[in-house]
Amino acid sequence: GKEGLKYLSSFQPFKVLATETLSEKALEADIYNAIPTEKVDGTCCYVTTYKGQPYLWARLDRRPNKQAEKRFKRFLYSVEDCKEFIWNVEEDFKPVPDTWIPAKEIEFSNGNPLPDENGHMPGWVPVEKNSKQYCWHSSVVNYEAEMALVLKHHADPGLLEIRPVSLSELLEQTLELIGTNINANPYGLGSKKQPIHLLVPHGAFEIKNPPTLKQSDIVSWFEGCCEGKVEGIVWHCRDGCLIKLHRHHLGLCWPLAETYLNSQPVVISFNRNDYDCDFGPKSLFHQFSKLDGQRFDRLKDIKFDD
Repeated sequence: GKEGLKYLSSFQPFKVLATETLSEKALEADIYNAIPTEKVDGTCCYVTTYKGQPYLWARLDRRPNKQAEKRFKRFLYSVEDCKEFIWNVEEDFKPVPDTWIPAKEIEFSNGNPLPDENGHMPGWVPVEKNSKQYCWHSSVVNYEAEMALVLKHHADPGLLEIRPVSLSELLEQTLELIGTNINANPYGLGSKKQPIHLLVPHGAFEIKNPPTLKQSDIVSWFEGCCEGKVEGIVWHCRDGCLIKLHRHHLGLCWPLAETYLNSQPVVISFNRNDYDCDFGPKSLFHQFSKLDGQRFDRLKDIKFDD
C-alpha cells in the first residue's frame, strides 16, 4: 500500500521524522545490543577489486528516467490501494557506466536488481586514477602504492590520526569521504586553495557515552553534550544491520559551528621511507608526508606549507 510515502526523499512534500517508538526492523536487529557510532557527514565509498587490484568506488545510484519517475509518482500519490509498482529494469532507468555494480543490500528479481522504496538502485563505480568527475575521491588514493589516506582514532585515547592505510586492508569495507568539497565541508577541512579530503571507515568512531533509546534522551544528548555534536548515530547491529538516525529526523540543526570531530587533537603519521613510490608534489600524499609526526589541535587547523 502506501508504505512508500514516508521514504520519499527526492521530491519532498514529506519530511522524514522519527517516531517515539522503535521500528520493527530495529527491534528485530537487536538494536539494544548494537554498537552506536558517529554518523560522519560525507559521501559514501566502497573498496573492492577492479582490474585485479583493490580500488576505491564512488556511490552512484541508478535513477528512473522522466517517464518512469512520472509513473512512479502517480502510483505513490494515487488514492486507490494499488498492490505494487512494477519496474521495467531495462527501460525505466537512466544509463550508468558499464563498470557500475549494484550495492550488496539490493534485492534481485529474475537476475535483475530491484529499485528501493525511493525508486533508486544504489550502486558503485570505480574511481579511476585521473578521474575528473571523481577528482576528490581520487585525491585520497594512490593506486601505485595501493594506499588510501584514512582518518581514525589513534591508539592513544582522545587523539585522532591521519595515516596511509593499505587498500587491501580496506577490501569490502564502506567508508565516508569527507573534506573541503564534499557536502559543504561541515568539518572545515582545508581551503579552496588547498583542499583536504580523507576517508573515514564506517563505524570508526564508537560513541563512548551513548543516550538510551528513548527519544527524549537522544534529543538531550544531541543538544546537551560535546559528544552529541555529530550529524547522527548509526547503530551497528550484530547481524550486520545498520540503523541510522540523523539529527534532522528529530527536527535538530546540522551542520553545527562546532563539531565533536573538531574538538579532538589530530596527529599525522606518514613515514615516507615506508613507500618506494614517488608521490606527485601536488598530491595530498606528498603534502601529508611533509607533516609526518605533527600534531594539530583540531582537524580544521591542518594547513600545508606552500
